Amino acid sequence: MAHTLIGVVTSDKRDKTITVSIVSRETHPLYRKQYTKTRKYTAHDEKNEAHVGDRVEIAMTRPISKTKAYTLVKVIEKSRGTVELKEGVTEVVHEKKVGADEIAKAEKATAEATEVAEAEAETAAEGEDK
Repeated sequence: MAHTLIGVVTSDKRDKTITVSIVSRETHPLYRKQYTKTRKYTAHDEKNEAHVGDRVEIAMTRPISKTKAYTLVKVIEKSRGTVELKEGVTEVVHEKKVGADEIAKAEKATAEATEVAEAEAETAAEGEDK
C-alpha cells in the first residue's frame, strides 16, 4: 500500500488541486516538551470533489507538478459548515450538513446584528440633526 495521510482541506481555490493540512504532536528529543507541528501538502483532486473543511485521505504518487506528489484517495468526512464574522454581521458561508438549529442560530444572530446597526444609524442621524 502506498504512503497515505489523513488531513483537513485548507484550500480548494485552484482547479483540480487541494491543499491539505496535517497536524501532528511531537516531543522534543532533548527537552521532552510536546509541541504541535502542521505540515501542508498539495494534492491532485481530479473531480474537484473536496472542499474547505473536509477530512480527506491522500496518497503519495509520481510527481504531477512542481509541488504536487499526492492524489486524493477519498473524502472521509464532509465539512459541517463554517460561520464567518464580517462587520458585526454573521453569515453562513457553507451550508453542508448543517443542522436546522445551527442555521436558525446564525439567522437570529444576523437579525440581532442588523437591528443593532439600524439603531446606531438612527442615533447617529438624530445627533447630526441637533
